[in-house]
Amino acid sequence: MRIIGIDPGYAIMGWGILDLKGNKFSVVDYGSITTDAGVDAAKRLQHIYAELGAIIAKYEPEEAAIEELFFNNNAKTVILVGEARGIAVLACANAGLEISEYTPLQIKQALVGYGRADKKQVQAMVKAILNLKEVPRPDDTADAVAAAICHGHSRGRRIIK
Repeated sequence: MRIIGIDPGYAIMGWGILDLKGNKFSVVDYGSITTDAGVDAAKRLQHIYAELGAIIAKYEPEEAAIEELFFNNNAKTVILVGEARGIAVLACANAGLEISEYTPLQIKQALVGYGRADKKQVQAMVKAILNLKEVPRPDDTADAVAAAICHGHSRGRRIIK
């Protein structure tokens, strides 16, 4: 099974493509989509959609794991990230992928065994599970890869069939 993990973001959206055979993961590719703060919102969202669509077309994942939003006190940030997340869901749905979502707590639990693990602990497990020399960068990319690993372990709650 090929999985795309996505860490939604408006400025930086992390993504990671993993293959899962039995209980063994292998890395296909990972990276991030960045948008320019000087560009208007619609163009930034259009860029995210086009880039993510191209990644999906290139790697042909079967399933998607998207991290649920973590709400903070800045309403504008939450709205923008929510819009970017919607774009990610749309790109995956348009490609016919089965989409599941996971909370940060679920991802931490799946990788570290502790839902309150810190970012460094999760990144260390991403590196160890995938036998990588370095943790994927930026952090958004490591988070996306972690979401894909979580999905491979738990095959979570579907949001779109």
